[in-house]
Amino acid sequence: MQQYFEIGQIVNTNGLKGWLKINPFTDSITKFESLKSILVEHKKELLEFKIEGVRFRKNQVFLKLKGIETIEEAEKFREDYIKIQRDSLEKLPEDTYYIADLIGLDVYTLKQEFLGKLYDIFPTGSNDVYVVKDGEGKQILLPAIKDVIKEIDLKNKKIIVDTIKGLL
Repeated sequence: MQQYFEIGQIVNTNGLKGWLKINPFTDSITKFESLKSILVEHKKELLEFKIEGVRFRKNQVFLKLKGIETIEEAEKFREDYIKIQRDSLEKLPEDTYYIADLIGLDVYTLKQEFLGKLYDIFPTGSNDVYVVKDGEGKQILLPAIKDVIKEIDLKNKKIIVDTIKGLL
């Protein structure tokens, strides 16, 4: 399983005192308030920073990190990605998964026929849709509903699906 999760990207500075403007990748930006520190991937190195302040404006997050005191220091981190460790994530309810843990899993039918690997997941409003690609690049779209997704086995890295009539 993935050890670090990207939760945003530094897209700009804000003000003269080292604040960073973040484009968040989370479903709820208020999650940033509960974090005590973050990791910044800077020049292929992970740097840990304690969070001194969090502000929100529209769908943007603004962070003040300890050790970044000027606009010039903040500018060095523009376009860097923000990550957190897996143990900083909130515990999910049963039968709920982080997308990063599902991407790349092998997808099989109930009869153990290999369909491909889970390539992407996109929301539609009523349910997510799983995009499965086989070795030739052919895509299969599967609605993430209980009638179709029968089992997700993270330990064995596979998903079992019921290809109900008309799905394939």
